[in-house]
Amino acid sequence: MPKVYSYQEVAEHNGPENFWIIIDDKVYDVSKFKDEHPGGDEIIMDLGGQDATESFVDIGHSDEALRLLKGLYIGDVDKTSERVSVETTSTSENQSKGSGTLVVILAILMLGVAYYLLNE
Repeated sequence: MPKVYSYQEVAEHNGPENFWIIIDDKVYDVSKFKDEHPGGDEIIMDLGGQDATESFVDIGHSDEALRLLKGLYIGDVDKTSERVSVETTSTSENQSKGSGTLVVILAILMLGVAYYLLNE
């Protein structure tokens, strides 16, 4: 049976050395992968300790990216736990730049992930 984490527990793992995200109610430890992320670690850093499902799905990751994600899985989120807000420095900076920048970055990220995974 997978380990179950509260939203608070996940939120506490948003630093550079200890970095978790939630995608589709599953918790992933992306601490070691974020530096190798084809779109750059800035994209992932904005989502540390949070539910990244919407951003992940919006990018349209490849099947290879989904397989890679499975290797980072550490448990499930307790959907009955209270959701918490996580604000990172890079999140507040990006909000001031507007959502247009985020769309461009996400598109580049999608291409980067595809390139990285096809060249493994």
